[in-house]
Amino acid sequence: MEYKKFIEELQRRLGKNRKEVESSVSDMLQIVKERSVLMDSFSIQGFGTFEPRKKAERISVNPSTGKRMLIPPKIVLTFKPGTIIKNKLREKSDNEQ
Repeated sequence: MEYKKFIEELQRRLGKNRKEVESSVSDMLQIVKERSVLMDSFSIQGFGTFEPRKKAERISVNPSTGKRMLIPPKIVLTFKPGTIIKNKLREKSDNEQ
């Protein structure tokens, strides 16, 4: 789902105007960004947890040239789905098999 469609769906469900919905979504995302920069996890009950993690530096090999490269350390934002979402995904996966 694209951002525009997401905002339209949220607007329909909340019965609010587009500007209010976009402002609320923007504020929520800003909080997630700020907490991530502080290396603090952010949980949304019933949805999941966003958690920044440090990835150590590593050596990688370019398969076409065989050249070894040092990949610097970095911070990535990970998402761990909550139990409800995990169970729904598992049910969907089981139904497709």
